[in-house]
Amino acid sequence: MSKIKIFGLGGLNEEGKNMYVVKVDNDIFIFDAGLKYAEDALLGVDYVIPNFDYIKENIKNVKGIFITHGHEKNMGALCDILKELPNLKVYVTGFSAHILKKDLEESGIDFKNIIEIEPHKRITFGKNSVFPVRLTHSLPDNVGYALNTEDGTIFYTGNYVFDATMVGPYKTDIGKLAYIGKQGVLCLLGESMYADKVGYTSPKNRISKLIKDTLSKTEDRIIVNVFTAHVSRMEELFKEVAKTTRRVVVMGHKLQNMVNYVLANKIIDFDKSRIGDLSNIDDKDAVILISNEREKPFMNLNRIINGYDKYVKIKENDTVLLMEPVNDYNEKLAIKVIDDISKKGVNVVTLSKKDHLLHHASSEDIMLMLDLMNPKYYMPVEGEYRHMIKNADAAYHVGMPKENILLKQNGDVINIVNGKLQDNHEKVKVDDILIDGNQYQDIGGLVLKDRELLSDNGIVIICATLDKKTKEVLAKPEVLTRGFIYVKESADLIEEMKRISSEVIEENTINNYVEYNKIKLGIRERLSSYLYEQTECKPMIITVVQEV
Repeated sequence: MSKIKIFGLGGLNEEGKNMYVVKVDNDIFIFDAGLKYAEDALLGVDYVIPNFDYIKENIKNVKGIFITHGHEKNMGALCDILKELPNLKVYVTGFSAHILKKDLEESGIDFKNIIEIEPHKRITFGKNSVFPVRLTHSLPDNVGYALNTEDGTIFYTGNYVFDATMVGPYKTDIGKLAYIGKQGVLCLLGESMYADKVGYTSPKNRISKLIKDTLSKTEDRIIVNVFTAHVSRMEELFKEVAKTTRRVVVMGHKLQNMVNYVLANKIIDFDKSRIGDLSNIDDKDAVILISNEREKPFMNLNRIINGYDKYVKIKENDTVLLMEPVNDYNEKLAIKVIDDISKKGVNVVTLSKKDHLLHHASSEDIMLMLDLMNPKYYMPVEGEYRHMIKNADAAYHVGMPKENILLKQNGDVINIVNGKLQDNHEKVKVDDILIDGNQYQDIGGLVLKDRELLSDNGIVIICATLDKKTKEVLAKPEVLTRGFIYVKESADLIEEMKRISSEVIEENTINNYVEYNKIKLGIRERLSSYLYEQTECKPMIITVVQEV
C-alpha cells in the first residue's frame, strides 16, 4: 500500500502553465511543464512559467517529466527548467521530441536526457510504472499517462477530444482506456478548458469547409496565421490547397522546420513542388503561412500589419485567415489585430468561438472519459476555476459522489493513503516565474514594480558634480525627466527641484565629507513629497552624484 500526493505547480485556475506532480511514496512523477502567455499588466514579460523549486529540492526522487504533447502550454517551460536541471529526464513521444529538440537547439541548450517513448509501451520504475495512451489532439503522438501504483492507476489526460475521423497518429485508443478503467483507476486528472461547452467538441474542431470556402471565394493572395504545432489544422489547409492551383509560401524558420518535418515523415501528404519561396510572396495565388511566436500570439502578424516585416507587405486585395478561434485568453489581443487589419481595408476571415473549437474536451467528451475510466476520485485540471467547476458538474452528472470530486488550487496537496483520501490541508510552495527575453530566471516582482512605476509616472534623474578634494559643488544639480512632464512648460517646477536638490546636498556635506546615501534618500523623499503635492504623480527618482 502507498502514500500518494497529487498537486499542481501550475495549470489550476489559469490558462496554461500546466505542471502536475504525483508523489508515490518517495518516487516523484511530473506531468507536463508548460508556460502561460503574459498578460498586458506584466510589462515587458514574454511569458510565465511555474516556480519549480519543489523539483530542485526533491531532484533525487524525481523519476522524470512526462510530456503529453508539444504545445507551449504543456511543454513551453522545459527549456527554462532544463537550463537549471540538466540531469532531469524528459519522457516524450516522437513528434513532440522533435519539437523539443528544436526548441533546445534554438535556445543553445545541450541536453542529453530526452527519452523518446512510444504509445502503449510500459515504462517501469520499481513497483510503479507509467503507460502512455494515445489520445486525439491537434498534433500527432499526443498521449495521456497512466501511472500504475499498488493502490490503482492515476491517469492524467492532458488535452484530448473524441473524434472518430482522426486516425493514424491522431487516433484515440478507446480499447486501452476501457481496459485501464476495468483494472481500477484511483484518481483521474482531466482537462477543463471546454467543460462549459455542451455536447461533443467534434465536429466543431474541423474547419475544412471554412478553408474551402475561403479559397474558392478569394481570387487574390491569402495570408494564413497558424499555431506552429497545430498540425491537424495545417493538414486541413494543405488538403484544400491541393485541390487548387495555389502555391504555399511558408514564412519563419520555426514554421518552415515544422512543415519540412511533417512532409518528410508523411504526416501530411502534399506535393512538395507546390511549396514556394520568397520569389512567390507577391504572387496573386500565393497562400502565405505565418505562425505565432512562443512569447506573444499574433506577433508576426502584427509586424506585417504595422509594416515592419522584411518580406511581406500587406495589400488591400489580400485576405487574412486566422486559423484559430478567438478564446478568452487571447480575445482582447485578437480583436485588436482584427481591427487593425480591417483598417487597412483587408478582408479578415475568423473562426467563431461558438462554432469552431480547438481540440479540447467538451462536456460530453469529459463524461465519456469518466465513463471509460470509472475513477474513484476525480480532479479537474487545466483551466480557469469556472471551467473546473463545470468539469466537476459533468462528473457529478455521471454519478460521481461530490466528496470524491477534488477541486483544488495550485499548491493544494491531495493525500491518498492506502487508497483512501485524507484531507490534511497540506500545501507546497507555488509561484509564477516571469521570463523576459533569453534570461532563464525570474525577473522578480521588484523589477515589475519599477516598470509599472515608470509606465505610470515616468522618471526624474538628478545629476550633480562635486570637487573630489574640497567636496564643493562644481556643477549644480541638473534635472532630466522622461515620461513625467513637458519640460518647456514646467520651468518653475524644474527650478524648484534644482533648489531642493542643492539644499539636500549642502545639508549632507560637512568638513569635506559627503554623506552620499543621505543625499540620495533625502532628494528622493523631499522631491517625492513636493512633486506629489504639485502634480499628484509619483515618478521614479534617481540621484547621480559624481566627483571629479
